[in-house]
Amino acid sequence: MTSRGVITLPARLRRALGLKPDDILIAETTPEGLLLRPAVTLPVELYAEERVREFDETEAELAAAMRDREQARTGSAKVAAPRKRRR
Repeated sequence: MTSRGVITLPARLRRALGLKPDDILIAETTPEGLLLRPAVTLPVELYAEERVREFDETEAELAAAMRDREQARTGSAKVAAPRKRRR
């Protein structure tokens, strides 16, 4: 281990475990010593404001369709909120 705490795993061990450069490992202490295991990472998606508005509009359309379906099923005479029109 280096003075900065960097640990080098032998190439044979990395290959046997299927570890690749830049893989992230979690280090845990156990009664037996140190446990290193692969971390599960998920990609993060970033959306532009325009795309977020598209999601919001689609969700509003879906909510309106579900409301209409429920009203048709129950025979409810409630007045539905006006829908936004897609451009």
